[in-house]
Amino acid sequence: MRFLIPLLLFVVSFGNAQEINQMDSNGERHGVWKKYFPKTKQLRYEGAFEHGKEVGTFKFYCEECKDQPTVVKEFTLDNSLANVKYYTAKGKLVSEGKMEGKLRIGEWLYFHKKNSEVMTREQYENGKLAGKKYVYYGNGVVAEEATYKDGLLNGPSLYYSYDSKLLKELFYVNDKLEGPAVYYDAKGAKQMEGKYVNDRKKGIWKYYINGQLDKEETFPKPLKKNIKN
Repeated sequence: MRFLIPLLLFVVSFGNAQEINQMDSNGERHGVWKKYFPKTKQLRYEGAFEHGKEVGTFKFYCEECKDQPTVVKEFTLDNSLANVKYYTAKGKLVSEGKMEGKLRIGEWLYFHKKNSEVMTREQYENGKLAGKKYVYYGNGVVAEEATYKDGLLNGPSLYYSYDSKLLKELFYVNDKLEGPAVYYDAKGAKQMEGKYVNDRKKGIWKYYINGQLDKEETFPKPLKKNIKN
């Protein structure tokens, strides 16, 4: 009997080992899979497949991570989406959101390094930025509010100070400044205003001191003629 017990343990261990990194009859990955970085005992990823499809929880590691994953994917029951979280090697949550395949969709949150407060709130459609994007200071006050379409800045962009004073009002078309622009000082008084065309100042720009008009400039400025002796 005493010889039978070690034999049974060997059979069980051997059977469990055989269950890892297996293929089904169609050559698709099936069951629990684990991969290691070359020539190390450090996990690269671990998770389960259902006839070639990722299911449940997948964890991905860096070479220095030990047992702390840098990416965790939780697949939905119908396997169409995954809830994804990114971490630092020390376990600090960096960002989280949803993915459809390799594309980001819906709302994604990014967090400040020094605390757990939200730093950036973004919206994605088919892997591209779409709709409103917000950037926050560490105290939760909005620092930037921008509008995106197809991954490019399109629409108004507003910038604020740490105490919620409006600093800039800009307008973008396909990632280029286009249209009216207004800049303010730290007290909220207007500093300058004008218009951009194709990312360049165009027409009359007005400059203010303490909220009062100080001077005007016209863009583009005329080229200086070379005076020949």
